[in-house]
Amino acid sequence: MCFTTPDLETTMSELAGAAKLTWQPPVHGRLAEWDYRMTFTADGPPFIELIETAPGGPWGDTRSPGFHHLGFWTSDLSAGSARLAGLGLEEAFSGCPFGRPFAYQHVDSIGGHLELVDVTRQPAFLQSWNPSGQPMPAIEESSAT
Repeated sequence: MCFTTPDLETTMSELAGAAKLTWQPPVHGRLAEWDYRMTFTADGPPFIELIETAPGGPWGDTRSPGFHHLGFWTSDLSAGSARLAGLGLEEAFSGCPFGRPFAYQHVDSIGGHLELVDVTRQPAFLQSWNPSGQPMPAIEESSAT
């Protein structure tokens, strides 16, 4: 589950106190022209993700904190995105043109997105965010949609 926040440290501190969450150290990143900072809880799965970035880009208007997406691993990103589009959940953003195998599909009923991430990225995720963690299940997609 991911939330955007205009102040990563304040959000981390508030949730650490209120919900007893522990956080991995934030990292800086860049996706195309968008700089961001992010972190994940240290006690997952499931993980809570926080992203701090300027307004615009794939995270929208981030001047106020808010829910952004639920993330899921997928066995086939293209097939998964096509399946969700077939259900009326249109693609809002794809990281694929930027070398990042993920996509956000908008879900009106939750006021946010579903994020599908290609399961081939899971080993790098685990190495960075949960080194002792076990592999997580992926949605098994059929390439025939």
